[in-house]
Amino acid sequence: MDSNKKDDHLKLTRKFYKDVNFSDFDNLKYIYHSFPEIGVNDVDIKTNISGFNLNHPFFINAMTGGSDKTKLINQKLAIIARETDTLMASGSLSAALKDKSLENSFKIIRKENPKGIIFANLGAEHSLDNVKKAIEIIDADGIQIHINSIQELIMPEGDRNFKGWLKNIEKIILGLDIPVIVKEVGFGMSSRTIKELVDMGVSTIDISGRGGTNFAKIENYRREKKEYNYLEYFGQSTVESLLEGGTYSAKVDIIASGGIRNPLDVVKSLSLGAKAVGLSAFILDLALELGVDKTIEILESWKYQIKIIMTLLGSKNISNLTKTDVLIYNNLKDYAELRGIDIKKYANRSK
Repeated sequence: MDSNKKDDHLKLTRKFYKDVNFSDFDNLKYIYHSFPEIGVNDVDIKTNISGFNLNHPFFINAMTGGSDKTKLINQKLAIIARETDTLMASGSLSAALKDKSLENSFKIIRKENPKGIIFANLGAEHSLDNVKKAIEIIDADGIQIHINSIQELIMPEGDRNFKGWLKNIEKIILGLDIPVIVKEVGFGMSSRTIKELVDMGVSTIDISGRGGTNFAKIENYRREKKEYNYLEYFGQSTVESLLEGGTYSAKVDIIASGGIRNPLDVVKSLSLGAKAVGLSAFILDLALELGVDKTIEILESWKYQIKIIMTLLGSKNISNLTKTDVLIYNNLKDYAELRGIDIKKYANRSK
């Protein structure tokens, strides 16, 4: 069943993937100042998350594993990660914990990228022992603990009890000597959620907002009667979640993921306080449609395009992007005002 589910997720992720014509990132606009006073060669796009130094601010986020088909995909993704010096997270290793024969669909990541930075992934309901086993399977440098109550509730075979997740995450953090990243799976985070995680000692949070892979839609499609279509747009968008986390960006490393379409979306995320940006369906689609070599070429181009945009903004490094002037428009403005988020501070940061 787990292998079939993994293949279902893969098939439906691709079925529902499309280039989004409009997102909340389009409700953000930079104020253009005519004199950047820097050159492209002055720009440094290095960043740091969870104590890892990254040469560029995007990475391959958790996607797949747990079947023969997904083993081949993880192999492609691992090669792309290796050749572009990009951090990569595996999909959830829960299937491999239940069936040892599925381990190789994850181990292929470390085999293809022996020196790379690799994160394992597992759900928040798992014990510390299970987390340690997942880390061991792929010799992971860090672990993503995903939270996905909406997905589970719509999933036909999903969990129905979420008591103790926060306490369990705390046990995992205290029981490990490698970084723990807590991430949503595409439904975003509120300031309350972020505060709860910060208060328990989480140092890196992936807010993973609505706008990318839609697991509510995927799981509803897997239901015979498809009765939960009204929950398909539940939660906060990636940009809304970044605004929710604004006051915590000095206390925790925030990762933005969910619906990142281009280098400008990456830079906008960094301007709102993210330290790095995760890419999932975008890279999956590239790898399967265009192949490994073309995907590598595109990601290398993204690195340079990010430098171009930062030059336009007069930002020599990632931290300088939080001093750029960003206007917030339309429904995003309404959202911020209703949530008591001061959007004028974003518009006047370079003064």
